[in-house]
Amino acid sequence: MTHEIRRRGLLTAAAALTSGPLAATPAFAEEAWPNRPVRFLIPFPPGQATDTMVRLLADTLSQRWPQRVVVENRAGGAGVVGTEAGLRSPADGYTVTVSTSGTIGINPSLIPNLPYDAEKDFSYITTVFTVPLVIVAGPSFAPRTTEELIAAARAAPGTIDYGSGGPGTSQHLSAEMFSARAGIKLSHVPYRGSGPAMADLLSGNIPLMFDSVSSALPQVQGGRIRAIAVTSPQRAPQMPDVPTIAETLPGFSAIGWAGLAVPAATPREIVARINTDVTAILRDPAMAARMVQLGGSPAPQSPEECTAFVLAEIAKWREAVRSAGVTTG
Repeated sequence: MTHEIRRRGLLTAAAALTSGPLAATPAFAEEAWPNRPVRFLIPFPPGQATDTMVRLLADTLSQRWPQRVVVENRAGGAGVVGTEAGLRSPADGYTVTVSTSGTIGINPSLIPNLPYDAEKDFSYITTVFTVPLVIVAGPSFAPRTTEELIAAARAAPGTIDYGSGGPGTSQHLSAEMFSARAGIKLSHVPYRGSGPAMADLLSGNIPLMFDSVSSALPQVQGGRIRAIAVTSPQRAPQMPDVPTIAETLPGFSAIGWAGLAVPAATPREIVARINTDVTAILRDPAMAARMVQLGGSPAPQSPEECTAFVLAEIAKWREAVRSAGVTTG
């Protein structure tokens, strides 16, 4: 009898331990994310619009999180080097890859043997910002509207040159998408970056260029070049008086963008945590105003919305690459 009572007492004590405060110890021992610095991996050199705006976001997140967000630029290979490095990092949320219209939207259709599958290898957290392109012309270029540009190109196919930052860039492919939609033929003059193309536009060596709003805005505001139309579905807040191409060609849309992505195996709760905090920052009026000032527009999304957006962008640019016949060899 005594043995049975003692046995019951031990079982009761064990049950109390497993249901009491000590039972919670493993849960409390789990380290909250993030418990060390988080790295934002940008696949481009410093100084570009993506770098500027992502650093702004990283600084603000560093104030919200218990750990700092460190920005690392890993440039090379049209963004492939940095994007692959992000994919190969541990799927723990401590390395977040900055995804862009170039690395994720365009590269899959342009670069053979790409070391990542943009449709399967990443979990997309949110788009951070979008930036439209703008058709800009030198002062001596006669057409002043999209309609006049289309009419001039139809009257003399292939005689109007336009500059871009290089073959396969969003500038080049946006121009080819525009030409295909309008049923015209423009002559592409590629440069090694948008800077040299802009220099030739300013000097009158080329009459036309597709460039990002953030890059072209100072020259437009200074009256040195003229904006004809922007490529986004809505007018750009930085150029409210400049019409969209879509006002002439309904449905036209070609924008640059940057977002955040992690390897697909990253726990969903970490993806949700990053999304919640980043989108809260992007919705803050002060942050939105600063991004507009820098030439972009904040674009907070849920992970599901961001994934759908990315897949649609890949499909859109795939068709643009096919229509333009662009290859990297």
